[in-house]
Amino acid sequence: MKQNLSLVHNYKPSTLAENAPVIVMLHGYGSDENDLFSFASELPSEYVIIALKAPFNLQPYGNAWYNIYFDASQGKWSDDAQAIESRELVSSVLDEIVAKYPVDKDRMTLLGFSQGTILSFAVALSYPEKVKNVIGLSGYINSKILKEDYEHNDFSKLRVYSSHGSADQIIPVDWARKTAPFLKSLSIPCHYSEFPVGHGVAPQNFYELKTWLQQNG
Repeated sequence: MKQNLSLVHNYKPSTLAENAPVIVMLHGYGSDENDLFSFASELPSEYVIIALKAPFNLQPYGNAWYNIYFDASQGKWSDDAQAIESRELVSSVLDEIVAKYPVDKDRMTLLGFSQGTILSFAVALSYPEKVKNVIGLSGYINSKILKEDYEHNDFSKLRVYSSHGSADQIIPVDWARKTAPFLKSLSIPCHYSEFPVGHGVAPQNFYELKTWLQQNG
C-alpha cells in the first residue's frame, strides 16, 4: 500500500494491469478507512478500491470529514467551512489517484456512507468531470457545500445510486427523498431506493448497489 497520497488510505489492487475502474470510499462520521473497506472483497475484482481516512480527528476516537456541533440554542449543526475544505482535499486526492495508480480516470466511482455520502455528492456535483458514479448510502445533498455556480457544470456523464433506511434515526429519510428530485433538476440520472432498516446498509441494499454498479460501472 502506497502512503504518498494526501490522506491515509487502504488500497486493494485490480485484477487488471492498467486502465482499471476505481472505487473511492468515504466513511461516515466517527469512523475510519477500515469501515467501508471491510467489504472491498465483495465488490467486482476489476476495480481498484481505495478507502480514505477523513482528516479531522475526533475524541476519543474516529474521524470526520467535518465537525458536527451540538448547541443548545442552534441545535445540531454542521461545520460547512470544514466540509468545503474536505471537498477540495478529496478533489485533489482524486487527481493524485489518477496520477499514481493504473486506473481509468473516466471510470471513477465515489462510494460514501452517511457523512461520506454528503461529501461524495459535494465533490461530484462540484467537479463532475472527475467522477462518473456516486453510490450514496444513508446520506443527502447539502447544497451549502457545493462549489459556486455548480449548476452550470456538465453533468452528462454522472450517474447516481442513492439509498436510505426508512427507519433511519440519524439522518431523516425525508432528507434523502429530496436527492432524486434535486438531481433530476440537473438532468442527472438517479436510482433511489429505501430499505426497512435504520442508519445502515441492509444485505439487499448491498446486492442492489452491486447490480447497479455492474450496469453503470
